[in-house]
Amino acid sequence: MTFDDLQLLPALLQAVREQGYTEPTPIQAQAIPAVLAGRDVLAGAQTGTGKTAAFALPLLQRLAASGEPPKRGQFRPIRALVLTPTRELAAQVGEAIKAYGKHLKLRTVVVFGGVGLNPQIEKLAKGADILVATPGRLLDLADQGHVDLSKVEILVLDEADRMLDMGFIHDVRKVLALLPADKQSLLFSATFNDDIKALAASLLREPQHIQVTPPNTTAQRVRQTIYPVGRQRKMALLKHLLDTHGWSPVLVFTRTKFGANQVAQSLNEHGIRAMALHGNKSQTARTQALEAFKAGELRVLVATDIAARGIDIEELPFVINYDIPNVPEDYVHRIGRTGRAGTQGQALSFVSLDEEGWMMAIEQFIGQQLEVCALPEFMPPPDEKAEPIAMGRQVLWGGAGQPPSREVMAAAAKAARRELQERLRQRRQVGQASAGSGAADAAIAAAPESNQVDPTVRGAADPATDSRHASEDDASAERTRIDPEQRRNRNRRRRGKGKGGSAGQPLQPTVPAQANVNARLQPPRKPAPPPRAQPDPLRTGIDALSGRRNKNKKNRPKGGGIDPLRTSFGRIG
Repeated sequence: MTFDDLQLLPALLQAVREQGYTEPTPIQAQAIPAVLAGRDVLAGAQTGTGKTAAFALPLLQRLAASGEPPKRGQFRPIRALVLTPTRELAAQVGEAIKAYGKHLKLRTVVVFGGVGLNPQIEKLAKGADILVATPGRLLDLADQGHVDLSKVEILVLDEADRMLDMGFIHDVRKVLALLPADKQSLLFSATFNDDIKALAASLLREPQHIQVTPPNTTAQRVRQTIYPVGRQRKMALLKHLLDTHGWSPVLVFTRTKFGANQVAQSLNEHGIRAMALHGNKSQTARTQALEAFKAGELRVLVATDIAARGIDIEELPFVINYDIPNVPEDYVHRIGRTGRAGTQGQALSFVSLDEEGWMMAIEQFIGQQLEVCALPEFMPPPDEKAEPIAMGRQVLWGGAGQPPSREVMAAAAKAARRELQERLRQRRQVGQASAGSGAADAAIAAAPESNQVDPTVRGAADPATDSRHASEDDASAERTRIDPEQRRNRNRRRRGKGKGGSAGQPLQPTVPAQANVNARLQPPRKPAPPPRAQPDPLRTGIDALSGRRNKNKKNRPKGGGIDPLRTSFGRIG
């Protein structure tokens, strides 16, 4: 089958040929006719299968055929809306739609967060046939009256599973409430869970189901390998593989933003050009890092899960899971960055004893038993045992078998909170020291991030990586820095038992008479609110642990292991 057989407009066929494509991929061959026929579509397609063209080409054709384009100066109502979970993916989809529609008189506008509102408002004021947006920025513009979605004819939810994983379900439902009921809806997802099925049931009307691969499976052209490794030997293993094989380009995934910074710094010190890509980077810095990686100026890009969404490189041969994700769907999305557009790829996973249980859950989820490559010099030491993994103020158990006692989990949570407070204190000191020298930005960039934990606490938290992880905000961090003696004195004064005062009568400082007069002329000040109590680290950790254990119970192999010969990745030799 060729694109000519899909009954596309000559202008679209010309654009496709200019992009170098002659034959449609399986998802394109099935989705394009369904969309052209006006059907709602529920498509299961992994990244790299050509799903962007699968909805972009028929979307452009339907809009081009629905009527005469507006005359010069006439306002263009938004007739098609494409929602994506991340800025990078929005930019990528927008560029693809513009490339396919270059010979049509249709206008596409892309809006996302992290950049100024005014340029986007100016573009929307000129009108747009197609709007590509992230949910948060779209709602901001709609609340300010800059977006009218009442004329939308086609809605596309791209990578809907990731959108829900990131906690956008409420934003998505708010957007849906702004759309007309009579519209064509297309939902594309790499994985299907209960949330996706519920969303599809409420949004789609008698949809055509398209599944080019079994649900929740990984790309068929990706060779997946597990490397058992000691928790302190991951960096040595990464450098060894890069030096020995000369791999390039390589995309490395970490669980945390601080971890991404540390890995990139270590590789640069080793002579391997690398950059970190994560949510704390500005949009300009993220764009520059992606462009440098695509241009071959970087050998290694170290990214967190969310930041890597939208990385679209047809020839990305290697993906390395430096940290194992605690959510199996994240693994599918990670390795979907390689093996795209018919190319071969390799996905390597560094699995410590702390992460064996998560790796087993991933194997259960994808229905595959992965190849294991054991390098003796990087294996876990004989006396090393699995330990809890800290996630902000809570801890999770990622090892094989039963979790440790409540006391061990509580100690891990306490250590994580102590490390977080120390890192925040150090960052504040660095910021104050450099504030007057004009080098504040550089100091903050060099200092550890406010919501990060030292990597010596396994799995230090990265709240932006997944909406299900614990989050830390600067306000709560500030509360932890209140001097204990200051807090006790303040509490005494509120209770009327201040030092030197009688019960029920707070201590009044002695001030000059004129000062008293001036003070009486000032409006009374409201008392400062009492500091909020810190969450109990034991309760937080155990709740999260039990919740995850129940949620993924079905994904765990019975008997506490995978195979008698593979009881522990760390013991295979």
